[in-house]
Amino acid sequence: MGASLMVMGMLTTSCGEDFLEVTPDNDYTADTYYSSDQAVLKAVEPLYNYAWFNYNYRAMIGIGSARANDGWNPYLNPQYATFQVTGLDGDLANAWKSFYLVISMSNQLISDISRYCSNEVSEEIKNLALGEAYLMRGTAYFYLVRSWGDVIVYEDNEKMTQNPVVPLTKEEDVLKFVIRDFRRAMDLLPVASTSMHATKYSAEGLLAKALLAQSGWNKGGTRDESTLQEVISLCDDVINNGPYKLLDDYADLFKYDTNNFSMQNSETLLAMHWADPMTAQWGEKNANFSDLAWSGSSDINVWGGIYASVDMLELYNEDISDSIRFQATFCLPGIYYDYWDTGNDLVAAADKTPANGYKNPYGYVYTKKFCQLKKWVVGTKADCKGHLADMASPLNTYIQRLADVYLIKAEAILGNQNSTSDAEGLAAINAIRERAKVKDMLTSYTLEDIIKERRKEFCMEFSNWYDMVTWYRWKPQYMLQYFNNRQHRAWMINQGDVIFNADRTISYRSFPNRQSSAWYFYNDDMSPRGCYWNDCMREEDSETIIQTKEEGYTYDMDALARERDGYDPVTLNETNIFLPYPESDVIRNPYFGKPAENYDFGE
Repeated sequence: MGASLMVMGMLTTSCGEDFLEVTPDNDYTADTYYSSDQAVLKAVEPLYNYAWFNYNYRAMIGIGSARANDGWNPYLNPQYATFQVTGLDGDLANAWKSFYLVISMSNQLISDISRYCSNEVSEEIKNLALGEAYLMRGTAYFYLVRSWGDVIVYEDNEKMTQNPVVPLTKEEDVLKFVIRDFRRAMDLLPVASTSMHATKYSAEGLLAKALLAQSGWNKGGTRDESTLQEVISLCDDVINNGPYKLLDDYADLFKYDTNNFSMQNSETLLAMHWADPMTAQWGEKNANFSDLAWSGSSDINVWGGIYASVDMLELYNEDISDSIRFQATFCLPGIYYDYWDTGNDLVAAADKTPANGYKNPYGYVYTKKFCQLKKWVVGTKADCKGHLADMASPLNTYIQRLADVYLIKAEAILGNQNSTSDAEGLAAINAIRERAKVKDMLTSYTLEDIIKERRKEFCMEFSNWYDMVTWYRWKPQYMLQYFNNRQHRAWMINQGDVIFNADRTISYRSFPNRQSSAWYFYNDDMSPRGCYWNDCMREEDSETIIQTKEEGYTYDMDALARERDGYDPVTLNETNIFLPYPESDVIRNPYFGKPAENYDFGE
């Protein structure tokens, strides 16, 4: 099986001064360690950070967002966006190992608490720790089944160590296992918690999401109605009785003051909680900042950045009133951020005064002609009260937030209908739109509306692909048509290729993957021709318009690309929806080449 499924043991390094202050002795033994409530809580702590590190570091960007076509960078894991990942991919292996590290550590914690807790440990803390272990194990398997389908399921580390070569479990049983773990967690966790620990409602939210997936998973295009009713009931309990509420300002979800290593906001049901970037060890930090931030966005060393996909630009052009979410997710030329205080001298001194509408004398104006990532780009050290370091962000990583629960409820109410005007469903989906301050509320909605809302609400939160897999397992032909005919995949936006118009629409041009931009400017005989934009044909300088749509210009980038030799479209099908298994594990375990088996639940 490989090292990823060996017993990892409980890690005990300190993972953030504000999560728990007491650091246990690294030389403990299990039969003597679990002697106090504090010791048990400390043993849980790595499940919120260290165990997830290799997934969060880089792999989740490609798996969760690039595959969903949220954004694109040809130098940052492009193989995920083009669906050319192989079993030799390093980030693929890191994700796999990270998920199984979560599982191994959860298994060990469940075993140790059951066997070694002294009488000094309260039942309340034992239940909390067990609930968190079940919750995290279920979450890891939930990611695994939506990434690979059939995977290996195990609950006993000692047995796995003795016999690591075991069969794959059928994906339907993996989902059943996930749901069982979430139910156990829901029964054990408290209704309220402190220090960022999970609650009963954290488990309810994820159980609702897993049940929604199970309701239609490989069921021939129909979702189970009784399961959908349970999903709605769970969502109602979280929304109406849980200690959570939607933040008033969408942008607050990604600011230091309202999402950082020492706290969580009122919308967070479950998150990876990272340690202080300035003092923590490497494996405890949120170490993806330099991949997500771009040159000029911070005063530390960054080299990455994600460009908005053409697909997302089209979604925002459909409703220009959805500007709050867009500007919190991607930057546009001329957009001013009053909370991004870099002292940017591109803002004239006279324009920095409160009298001119600015809340502080600094702020940041994005002047590039790109459309680069803003979400997770927190600015400078000053913006983070000093808690920012090379590669390391002070922000926590959302696993689930309350907006997800609202949209799960809306989708469950839609169920098997093509459209619904159900009042409860409309209230749920419109709550998200209202928070985003879009102009019009929906009076009915379809699956397509759910997809659009999710894509904008959770764009570049490393989760959209997992929802797409759920829809694919429910309606495979519908989603294949969506992937291959509705999305423009692996088209990149380059410098000078975005114009933010006075009417707040976005003009853009794009280049298909793995092809020179020269074909835009020249015919086959190398005679000059215009540049194709979404709204008109322009000269190469981008300012001079040659032909408008009113004058007969039509824009079909896919058709234009197909005219050129060497065009390599991204096509999704059953063979590449799910990721390949890591090659090292395939070599060591012959079961990877055999049909998956049912899991023995001992029922």
